[in-house]
This record gives sequence, C-alpha cells and structure tokens, in this order.
Amino acid sequence: MAEAGGALFIVTAIAAVTILGISKSGFGAAFGSLAVPLLALVTSPSHAAALLLPSLLVMDLFGLVVFRRSFDRQLLRLLLPAALIGIGFGFATFRHVSPEGLKLILGTVSVLFVLQRWLGPESSVDSGDHDTLRGRFWGALSGFTSFIAHAGGPPISMYLIPKRLDRRLYVGTTALLFAAINFSKWLPYSLLGLFSPSTLGQGALFALAAPVGYWIGLRCLNRVDGVWFYRIINLALLLTGIKLMVDGLKPFLS
Repeated sequence: MAEAGGALFIVTAIAAVTILGISKSGFGAAFGSLAVPLLALVTSPSHAAALLLPSLLVMDLFGLVVFRRSFDRQLLRLLLPAALIGIGFGFATFRHVSPEGLKLILGTVSVLFVLQRWLGPESSVDSGDHDTLRGRFWGALSGFTSFIAHAGGPPISMYLIPKRLDRRLYVGTTALLFAAINFSKWLPYSLLGLFSPSTLGQGALFALAAPVGYWIGLRCLNRVDGVWFYRIINLALLLTGIKLMVDGLKPFLS
C-alpha cells in the first residue's frame, strides 16, 4: 500500500475523484463503482470508500443545481422510497452481510444483463404494475448495495437502460436519486463508526478535485449523442460487473 500523503496515493486519489465526477455528471454514475477499487490499490477498501464520501457530497450538491429541471419525477417517486428502504435494510444487516458475496452476485447479474442486451432480442419496456414492482425491486437493491458495497449504480442502470430515456433525463434522475441516497448514508455510517476525523479531513481536501471531474462529465454529456451515450453506459456496466465479480472472487482465490 502507498503511504497516505505520498505522491502515488495523492495522484491515485485525485484520479479516482475525477473518474467519479465524470461518471456522475456525464453517464449517470454508470462506472462510478470503479473509483473505490482504483483508490483501494493504494489503501484499504473501507478507507477508500470513506475518503470518497466528501467528494460524493460535493458532486451531489452540484447535481441538485445542474439537473434541478432535468429529471423524471415519476421515476424518482418510484425509486427513492424503495432506495431508502434498502438503505435501512443495509444498516440493519451491515455486520452480517458479506460485501464480497454481494459483489459477486451483483457483478454476475450485471454482466449477464449486458450480454443479453447485446446478443439477445431487443426487449420491450414494461409498463403498469409489473414495471412498478421492477422499479421498487431495483431501487431497493440500489440502496442496499450502495450502503453495503458502494455499488448502487449497476441496479439502477439495469432498470433504466431499457427505458431509453433522453440522456439528460437519465443523468438528472440518477443525480437526484444518488444525492438522496448518499446524504441518507451519512448518519447510519457515523453510527456504525466508519468515519474518523483524519479520514474526513483528507477526503475534504481531495474533494477539491470534484468540480474538475464534474465539469468534464458535463462536457461529455453535451457532446455525446443518444446512441453513443447508451453504448458507453452498457460498456461501463459490463466493466463494472466484471470488476465486481473479480472483487467477489478474491476470498475464494486467496
């Protein structure tokens, strides 16, 4: 592991924050789950996750301003209550759930989802009661996986991708959803003793890089057309799924 405060540690942390910002503002958090594993190359996974939380807070505040008029209210009304229930369940079971096992399952489902979309027939978008149940399921799973394993993006992507939303509506809806999720995680994380003053202090310094990544992501959002937007989203979900599978398999390979 690199020494906290060393050059390699600082460069890696800045790169992780930048990737997180590009993902959140440009591609609906599709590959934001890769930021924690990147930073975990030079520190522990739990330390990496805690260090990134101040940056997430800054980006979420930006998102509330930038996308305040560009989101799907009906989707938020469906997904947000379910996500909060998932967070509550994650808080109640945090000490008893294996993050590695959860990552392995979520990664496998993500990869199979993308392969089905690439190789299988084009699926139609559900409507009515069935879509409502799907939305509640994926919303709750997103809140739960975000709390336990910092991997809330893939479940939401698997629900939203088939809807083929306008790319700004897609990103705006996820921006507001994850702002609510991340703000809701702070109190239970504190109650579980996951923060320390030094970690939060370092995280606040690295959050200074958050506007740069967020700005780059917004530039990508404005320049990438709808077809390439969804191609990138699917590719990001595939790469994230593979990474989650690798992380989940580590205990069995060591």
